[in-house]
Amino acid sequence: MDVMGDKATLLETGRFVQPADFVQPTGDLVRPEGDLALDRPTDPDETGEAGEAAEEARQLLAAEAGDVEAMSVLGAMLLRRGDLDGAESHLRAATAAGDRAAANNLGVLLHQRGYADEAAGWWRIAAVAGSAAAAHALGRHHRERGDEPAAEYWLRQSAEQGHALGAYALADLLEHRSDDGAERWMRSAAERGHREAAYRLARALDRQAVRAGEDGPDNCVASDEALLDEAEQWYRQAAARGHRRAALHLGAILEKRGELKEAGRWYLTSAKDGEARAACALGFLLRDAGDTESAAVWWLRAAQDGDGNAANALGALHAERGQTQTAERWYRAAMDAGDVNGAYNLGLLCAEQGRIAQAEQWYRRAAYAGHREAANALAILLLQGGDTTGAEPWFSKAAEAGSVDAAFNLGILHAGRGEERAALRWYERAAAAGHTEAALQVGIARLRDGDEHAAERHLRRAAGAGSGEAAYRLATVLDARRPPEPAHELGETVHEKTECEEWYERAASQGHRRAQVRVGMLAAARGDVVEAARWYREAAEAGSRNGAFNLGLLLAREGSEPEAAVWWTRAADAGHGRSALRLALVYARRGELAEGQRWADRAVALGPAEVARRAARLRDALREELSA
Repeated sequence: MDVMGDKATLLETGRFVQPADFVQPTGDLVRPEGDLALDRPTDPDETGEAGEAAEEARQLLAAEAGDVEAMSVLGAMLLRRGDLDGAESHLRAATAAGDRAAANNLGVLLHQRGYADEAAGWWRIAAVAGSAAAAHALGRHHRERGDEPAAEYWLRQSAEQGHALGAYALADLLEHRSDDGAERWMRSAAERGHREAAYRLARALDRQAVRAGEDGPDNCVASDEALLDEAEQWYRQAAARGHRRAALHLGAILEKRGELKEAGRWYLTSAKDGEARAACALGFLLRDAGDTESAAVWWLRAAQDGDGNAANALGALHAERGQTQTAERWYRAAMDAGDVNGAYNLGLLCAEQGRIAQAEQWYRRAAYAGHREAANALAILLLQGGDTTGAEPWFSKAAEAGSVDAAFNLGILHAGRGEERAALRWYERAAAAGHTEAALQVGIARLRDGDEHAAERHLRRAAGAGSGEAAYRLATVLDARRPPEPAHELGETVHEKTECEEWYERAASQGHRRAQVRVGMLAAARGDVVEAARWYREAAEAGSRNGAFNLGLLLAREGSEPEAAVWWTRAADAGHGRSALRLALVYARRGELAEGQRWADRAVALGPAEVARRAARLRDALREELSA
C-alpha cells in the first residue's frame, strides 16, 4: 500500500470529504447524514442528468491526463452512482497519489463490497492524515467489533474536528456507557445540523425536566420551564429537517399548551411521513374539533400501521354509533397490536350487552396483563355476582397499581364488614389521589372521631370538587362555630351571609334537600320570606318532609292555611309527625273533629315523643268532645 503524503500538503488541497455515516443510526436520516463520504462538486438536483454527464466527462478527461483531484472526484461520482468497478480504479489511483478524500471513499467502497477490514485500513490512513469523516467511519468500525476504547479514540478525533456524525456517534457511545460527557457531544452534533442528535438531545432535556419536576421543590419550576423550552427548540430543529418523531413530540407540546392549529400541522407532517402515533394524535385533535369523519380517516391509517390506540379509538367510535360488531373487530385489532386496552374495552362492550361471562373473560385477560381499571371492573363484576372473596384481591391489585376507584371500592368493602379502620386507610389513599367521594368519607370518619380540623380539611376538598353532601356537612361544621344571630321579623331583609350559608347554598343549588331546608331557615331568620319560601318549596317538591312542613308554616303565617294544609298533608303522608299534628289542629279549629282525631292518632304513631304526647292530649280532648 502506498504511503500518503504529509498532512500539511493534504490540508492545503482543500478537498475535505462530506459527512458520512455507513451505519444507519436509530431514526430517519436526511442526506447530510447518509451512507457515503464523498466529494461532490455538483448536485444533480441542480444540474440535471445532462449536467452530471458533462461533469463526469470533464473529470474523466482530466483524470486520464493525470489530474489526481479529477481521479478522486470521478471515483466519488461513480461510487455515488453505484458503479463500484469503475470507481475503484480511479479511487486507488488517487489514493496512491496521496489524496485523502480518495482514501476515505475507497474505504467506503470496500465496505460496500464487504471487505470491512481492508476498508478500515484505508480509513485509518485517511484519518491519520486528518480526515474527520474517515476517523468517524473507523470509530464506527471498531465499535461494531466491540473495541470501545479504539472506537472512542477515533470518534473523539472526528468529533473534535467538528464532524457532526463523529460527534453524534461519540455521544451515542458515551450515552451507552452512561458517561456524563454524552450530552456535550450530542449538543455539538445537534448544533451542526444532525437531526437525530437534535431529537435525542430534546428527549434528554424532556426527561431532565420531568425528573426535576418530580424531585425538586417549588423553586425548580423556572428551571423546569427552561429545560422544556430548550427541548422544544431542538424538537423544532429536528422536525424542520424531517424527523417524524420530533414532529410528533413537538405537536404534543403545542397541543398541551393549547396551540392546536400549529400542533395539528406538525402531527400532519409526522403522520404523512409514516408516524402512526402522529396519525392517531391528529385523529383525536380532529375529533375534539368536531370533525369525527376526518378523525376516523387518520385513526384508520394509524390502526392499519399497527397503532393499538387508534384501533381502540375506532372501536369506541363504532360502539357510540351502535355498530357493536365493527367495534368488537377494532378492539380485537387493538389487542392484537399489543394494546391491553383492547381487551378492557371488549370487556366493557360485553358488559353493556349483558354478556357477563364474556365480559369477565376479557376483564381477566386485561387484568392479568396489568390493566388496573380492568382489575377494578373485574372485581366489581365478581362483587355483583356475590363473590366477595374473589373480588377483594382484584380490588387490591388494582389499588396497588394506582387505581383510585379501586382504593375507594376497597374502602366500601371494608366499611360494609364493619372494619372502619381498614376502610379509612383506603378512603384516605383514594382521597389523597383526588377522589371526591373518598374525601367525603374521610371527612365523615374524622368528624365521628372528633377530629374537626382534619374533617374540615377533607370536607373542603370534597366540597370544592363538587360534592353537595360534603358542602352540606362542611356548612354544618362551620354553622356550629358561629355565634347566635339576633332574630329578625319576617319581611325584614338582611343581606349579610356567612361562609357556612354560602356552603349551604352551594349544596342546595346541587339539589341537596337538607341544605335547601337549611338555606330556607337561614333566609327566614334574616326575614327574607320570598327566599325562604323558594328553598322550602324546592326541597318539598324534591321529597323533603321538613321542607314541606316548613313551607306549610311559612304559608300559614302569611295567611294561606289551606295551601299550608296541602304541604302538611304531603309531609304527614310521608311520615312526618309534626305535620300530622298541625293537620289535627287545623281540622279541630274548623270543627271537623273526626278528621282532627284521625290526624292526631297519626301524629301519636309517628312521633317523636314530644309530638306524640301533645297529639295524645289533643286526641283525647277531641274524643271527649265527640262523645259529649
